[in-house]
Amino acid sequence: MGERLRTGPVTTYATLLYESEAALALITMNRPKRLNAISLEMLDELRDAIDRACRDESVRVIGLTGAGERAFASGSDLSEVIERDLRLALTPLVQGVADQLERAPKPSIAAINGVCFGGGLEVALGCDLRIAVEHATFATPEGRRGLIPGGGATQRLPRIVGRGWGMEMLLMGETIDAERAFQIGLVTRLVEPSELLPTVRKMADQLGSFAPLVPQFMKAAVHHGLEGGTAAGLALEKFAQAALCETDDKVEGLSAFLEKREPRWKGR
Repeated sequence: MGERLRTGPVTTYATLLYESEAALALITMNRPKRLNAISLEMLDELRDAIDRACRDESVRVIGLTGAGERAFASGSDLSEVIERDLRLALTPLVQGVADQLERAPKPSIAAINGVCFGGGLEVALGCDLRIAVEHATFATPEGRRGLIPGGGATQRLPRIVGRGWGMEMLLMGETIDAERAFQIGLVTRLVEPSELLPTVRKMADQLGSFAPLVPQFMKAAVHHGLEGGTAAGLALEKFAQAALCETDDKVEGLSAFLEKREPRWKGR
């Protein structure tokens, strides 16, 4: 997946790697022998790592990928799911992590490096942007195992790819390849494996060059607008724009453009 240029310390969790790369916090699901299957322990560690990235003022973008070259995440760890009872099934496990990514004040990018099935896909759906290698594959196979998705796929997938393809993937449970995923808008960029992480870094650098409040307000307008309807979303958009018009960064951004120089953001 390309050489990793580490600019900060690497934290090794039991199931994750967390590393700081300039404005990017890169979280790697690290169970390659299990195709990065998502265990309950991994979910706890993902919540901690995402919270850590959100609290770190130097981090502007959260990246999420899988260890190895075979899988982003193959789904929830079925050896645990088979023992899951009603109480645990009602707990927002994968759904909670996807919600956390979606509502995080910082944009997130899923760098999909292979198999992206079930709960792995649902975590990726919680990210704001998804890019993939050309050999990546995608599926929601839960129906073939006597279940339905429980991490948000029934809601997020149709909103992202449209009702038709959402229903196709959910009901049929068949695997689609990266090209099809790109065609339907599930991912927005396809890259060679060696370019996956460099592309994430470039995207993070671009997002990191914006005034800090802009991605946060942009995310809120999109997500809350989709939840509340067009009229509510348009009202929120105008309030968000008006709030940004009162910031020092708005003056700095326009002044820098007119003066043909790079802006010096203050985050306020």
